Amino acid sequence: MSDTLAPTVHRGSHSYRASIGRRLLILLGLAAALVVSFAVDLATGPYDYPLSDVVTTLLFPDDADTKMRVILWEIRMPVALMALTVGASLSVAGAQMQTILANPLASPFTLGISAAAGFGAALALVFGIALVPVLTAFIIPLNAFVMAMLAALVIHFFSQLRGVTVETIVLLGIAMVFTFNALQALLQYLASEQALSAVVFWTMGSLVKATWTKVAVTAMALVLTVPLFIRQSWALTALRLGDARAESLGVNVKRLRLTTLMLVSLLAAISVSFVGSIGFIGLVGPHIARMLVGEDQRFFMPASILCGALILSATSVLSKMLVPGAILPIGVATALVGIPFFFSLIFASRKRNAW
Repeated sequence: MSDTLAPTVHRGSHSYRASIGRRLLILLGLAAALVVSFAVDLATGPYDYPLSDVVTTLLFPDDADTKMRVILWEIRMPVALMALTVGASLSVAGAQMQTILANPLASPFTLGISAAAGFGAALALVFGIALVPVLTAFIIPLNAFVMAMLAALVIHFFSQLRGVTVETIVLLGIAMVFTFNALQALLQYLASEQALSAVVFWTMGSLVKATWTKVAVTAMALVLTVPLFIRQSWALTALRLGDARAESLGVNVKRLRLTTLMLVSLLAAISVSFVGSIGFIGLVGPHIARMLVGEDQRFFMPASILCGALILSATSVLSKMLVPGAILPIGVATALVGIPFFFSLIFASRKRNAW
């Protein structure tokens, strides 16, 4: 019997190693593409620099032209790094939301967290209301952060009620999107012309006001949350098999869902509070990662991070190239990229249902 099974076991082991190797190569390819996109993002702007000069300035800043060094390190570098950290944060947040809610349309944007952040920012821009009166110098990002976390807490509160299903949570998130969008529209109606333009600009999303402090905060949020996701990678993978199967494997589904929801809400709230509403990254990034490496969190999570960072970095480059002499709001550019993918997802789902 053992002699009969040996070739089958060997083939299975070889196939598994080949699958692991293929996924690692995909991750390396994504990382390489991200490095190229990052370099191109630094090179493009009102004045384009050759990539060779950009690399030389980054590696040997003391020997570079002073003007170019200041432009790259003080102006373009924070924006390019902000694209990486925000893209990674929103994508991994969307990936884990889709995991715990078992819904392919779940993301910070579709569950109302981004809309809540926009309403918080509008309160500051229109009426000067500070939800955290102590730190008025950061009134806009703090208002956005507080409202986004309140939205996440509301979702968590209702998720703990008896009889509440995953579908109910998704519907609640959609209701919150409409609620906060309506409240924000009311504020825009009451706003002065100057405040209205500020609200509209903020809700479009922008990376141009990135600073080293904001980059550090978003990067720190990633550094603190991703290791916690890695520790739960096996449980999160098991959760994709369904609640009953995950519980039979020893996973505390309710606690896992709670901690994951709080962590992804923190990631999304910090990102949106700094750069405004950027949709579709949390939806598109995880789906591309899932198509490339599957559901195994050991590969799905880093692939989601790399895909989100790559998409927003490439979109940042695109936003500077579409309109000569101007920078298109990043939220508009991501919507232009995400909407076709969104439609393809809907039609793909319809075809699967037809079968």
